[in-house]
Amino acid sequence: MRRLVFFLSLVALAGCARQPREVPLAPTDWTDEVFPSYIRRLTHFGERADWSHDGKRILFLSKTFGDVFELELATGIVRPLTHHYFHHGYTRALYLANGDILLSGSRTFDPAHPWEARTKTAELWVLRKELDKPAVPLGEFCSEGPAVSRKNLKIAWAVDHENYPQRIPKGVSHIYLAEIDYSTGEPRLENKRLVLDGAKLGFKADLETQNFVPPEETWLTFSAYGYQGTEVMGLNLETGQVVNYSNAPEQYDEPEGIFPDGKHTLVECDRHSRKGSKHIDLYKLALDGSGRLERLTWFNEGGVFKASNPVVSDDGRFIAFQVPRADWVAGVGRGIYVMDLEAAARRD
Repeated sequence: MRRLVFFLSLVALAGCARQPREVPLAPTDWTDEVFPSYIRRLTHFGERADWSHDGKRILFLSKTFGDVFELELATGIVRPLTHHYFHHGYTRALYLANGDILLSGSRTFDPAHPWEARTKTAELWVLRKELDKPAVPLGEFCSEGPAVSRKNLKIAWAVDHENYPQRIPKGVSHIYLAEIDYSTGEPRLENKRLVLDGAKLGFKADLETQNFVPPEETWLTFSAYGYQGTEVMGLNLETGQVVNYSNAPEQYDEPEGIFPDGKHTLVECDRHSRKGSKHIDLYKLALDGSGRLERLTWFNEGGVFKASNPVVSDDGRFIAFQVPRADWVAGVGRGIYVMDLEAAARRD
């Protein structure tokens, strides 16, 4: 009996020895395949994730100028949402508050000049959640990404000289606000109004809308590209007041997903390197004007990869993002990742 107990103890110890023990990674060890256990890679293709309101699905693009897909987290099933009609590819896909999807994409595509379809001719469209017909155009160009309310059918978007060369001077962006109305049976924009004329900012910058600030959504975050490197800005939609949240000259700070309490936003930032937009990682920025930053990822520490385009789940626990190579064009990804913020906090 003693021999049996000793043998079983050895077997148990051997089994324990075979269990993998996670060794903390050095910051320079992070790659697109090597990262801490509180991060999961969900797909090996795709970019620009967006969370469903219930946190059960993730919307994403197959590629820039590609199709739109939806990932069901519980099962891992990936479903195409735009295969039932022909199109020239999309550059953004965002859940609307009613479950429909706001798209940005061009009616034309020229492989010899591909980026025109992203910055010059991209339009806003609505794809109904029933997926029973093609997306419906809203009749508006959009420079880069639109902002979508998480509580109603309000959207905001920017346009510039490339979109309207006869109306907007070079180097100037306009930001508009409107609601999507379904009263006629088809989605259309109502109550459109100009909420920010970039010519009146007092500095030159290319503007891109990012997020309505919860919970009241009376503020909008936007990027000011080229101003002091690039800054995280806020716009009061009722008064027109503009504030600089990051206020870090010669540092790249681009806002992306926002936390549900409205007190912080995610930022693509190069504070660790000061090498610009190709050398970014994910940071958490306080929206109290202090400029306080907390670094969340170290994919760029080795200089080969970067983390980009993060979004926060509605419960504030998870971040979805992508890990492309550092030298790839902004917004281009090769797979969707999810970080568990609670698990990450326990590891710190």
